[in-house]
Amino acid sequence: METLELPNGETVTPEDVFLFGGYPYRFVPGDDAAAFYLSPLYWGGGEMDIPFDDREQLADQWGEDGRATGTLSEPEWEDWLVEARAQEQFDDEELDAVAREVGVDAGGPLRRLLRRFR
Repeated sequence: METLELPNGETVTPEDVFLFGGYPYRFVPGDDAAAFYLSPLYWGGGEMDIPFDDREQLADQWGEDGRATGTLSEPEWEDWLVEARAQEQFDDEELDAVAREVGVDAGGPLRRLLRRFR
């Protein structure tokens, strides 16, 4: 499986980043343990990857938390990053790495400071 059709109809490859449960993930083709994995963009590549037996299992969990999910445009990623920076659960290093991965200018400390006063 080199692509994954998300429950919203979008098809993603291992290079694509999409929002799942309020956090950016990548699709990782499966192995003997699972059909495929969703790997958190910053914390992925290990214990944090979510294994799925099949697409139906993903569909059952898709959007169950009420958050928007799927691929996002650059302005949508920028908005997500602004909102995430206001939450204590994320630190600047993590969000700067996410910004680089999704191709959004994270800005430096001055830009982050200015965003807080919007």
